[in-house]
Amino acid sequence: MRVFVTGATGNIGSYVVKELIASGHQVLGLSRSKEKAVALAAAGAEVLQGTIEDAEILKSGASQADGVIHLAFNHDFSNFVANCEDDRRVIATLASALAGTAKPLVITSGTPIANTVPGEPAREDNAIAGSDQHPRAASEEAAILASEIGVNVSVVRLPQVHDPLSQGLITPLIEIFRQKGVCAYVGEGIERWPAAHFSDVARLYRLVVERAEPNARYHAVAEEGVAMRDIAEAIGRRLNLPVKSISKEETQDYFGWLSLFAGRDMHASSAKTRQKLGWEPTGPKLLEDLAQLPVSAA
Repeated sequence: MRVFVTGATGNIGSYVVKELIASGHQVLGLSRSKEKAVALAAAGAEVLQGTIEDAEILKSGASQADGVIHLAFNHDFSNFVANCEDDRRVIATLASALAGTAKPLVITSGTPIANTVPGEPAREDNAIAGSDQHPRAASEEAAILASEIGVNVSVVRLPQVHDPLSQGLITPLIEIFRQKGVCAYVGEGIERWPAAHFSDVARLYRLVVERAEPNARYHAVAEEGVAMRDIAEAIGRRLNLPVKSISKEETQDYFGWLSLFAGRDMHASSAKTRQKLGWEPTGPKLLEDLAQLPVSAA
């Protein structure tokens, strides 16, 4: 296949590009940065220079490909709601270019929007929260509309995707810990966050675009849930910082914008994904990567 990848130079995208090329696919990668475009070309991809704000660039990339993997997302979480609405518009643009074809469009969401059954992990076929409850659901709402106009769209929901340098929401969490001088968790710290290594997630995206199953939902989850206390303690050991519990009332003051997620139990299952695709994660565990944090850059 010739696959158009948005966010091709990002943390996940760079792994996905390498995975696709290693499996014999061609990649057309979107890059806003000329500097990162050099690395993208060196990896064996064709570069499409531009941004996700340019609708014509997006349509051009989609029209040149046999399938699309949409990974680009503005990870300034302090503007999370606005960024999720931007993603809704990007998906609509890609869908308009693919309508009437069988080309697969793989979009990206997050496992927390399927944490809709109290006490149970998020599952692929759970009802999802609306964007009025969880902003990231805007992406899946856009996918539903795309499906209604005949687009072959599927969804990959992400947990905390990690290596020693980057760990999803845990990366800004680490910065808060450094600023506060203490690694905090809420209450007993038993709330769980799911996780997966970049390499395992990249392999899942490849399997999904190859399968091209309309309206499918997949969870890129290697570990169903890692307790927040364990995460805080692992970071505390690595950064030589104290670890403490804080009350729910202190959450907003301590975590700021991250309080939207801190203290929430977001465990997720990937049982159906594994059964359907034969996907078995093999990469390092989250706590293993946190133990390898570069202390000077963490």
